[in-house]
Amino acid sequence: MKFIPIFIACFLITSCSSSKRVSEKTEIQVTEEQATEQNTSVTENSELIDVLETKDTITSKPNTKQEVFTHLAWTELLQKHVSNEGNVNYNGFNTDRKALLSYIGSLGENMPSDTWTKDDKLAYWINAYNALTIDLILRHYPVESIKDIKNPWDQRYWQLGDKWYNLNEIEHDILRKMKEPRIHFAIVCASYSCPKLQNEAFTASKLEEQLTNATKSFINDPEKNDLTPSKIGLSKIFAWFDKDFLINGTGSIIEYINRYSNIKISPKTPKKFKDYDWSLNN
Repeated sequence: MKFIPIFIACFLITSCSSSKRVSEKTEIQVTEEQATEQNTSVTENSELIDVLETKDTITSKPNTKQEVFTHLAWTELLQKHVSNEGNVNYNGFNTDRKALLSYIGSLGENMPSDTWTKDDKLAYWINAYNALTIDLILRHYPVESIKDIKNPWDQRYWQLGDKWYNLNEIEHDILRKMKEPRIHFAIVCASYSCPKLQNEAFTASKLEEQLTNATKSFINDPEKNDLTPSKIGLSKIFAWFDKDFLINGTGSIIEYINRYSNIKISPKTPKKFKDYDWSLNN
């Protein structure tokens, strides 16, 4: 009888100790689960912050990642005042003349340097040529044709850097010397028979695609070129700049056209050049 209380006491002590260990173990498990949940929450929050920061970066700096100079202001004007077909709303541009002059001013403050890539330089001078052409028309607006302006391509209205430029100098002394014949389908002379004015700026990061699309669009436009298996009527651009379209200094205009045309033309196909319509591209 004396041993029973001792046995019961030992049992109670052992039970309490075991219960305490179970409780401690449960607390440890709960604590570890809470920690895991907290870490997961922290990780998810961190990932969310990264996504938001990335979104903010993309939103605040569009199309500037690979560009030494952003032409976003020019794109905004083009999208407001140029249709997908290339028709130009000169009245609209006139209301935004201050923004146009601001863009031209930014071109003057950010001249290409030797550190720029060829694509950056091409994009800069193509955009400059087109923006200055729009400004040339606005300086004499309303006009029915660019040819209503006296010596339109020789007027030195624009200071870029330390020099005053005209359109002839940009086209012949800068762009053509860069040996990229597709510029002839990217720069626009404000006339109906010219290539259409694109409603986005040319950029270095997209230049290859943009120049190819502009070239294909012009060559396959039946209003610019008549291409048939039996005869062809070509834009006078191919006559004025025929040497620019030779491939490695050899070949022919037809060989060049066949690189981009939907209809393949025989080199023996008779060709003629169409009359050029200088009426305003509005």
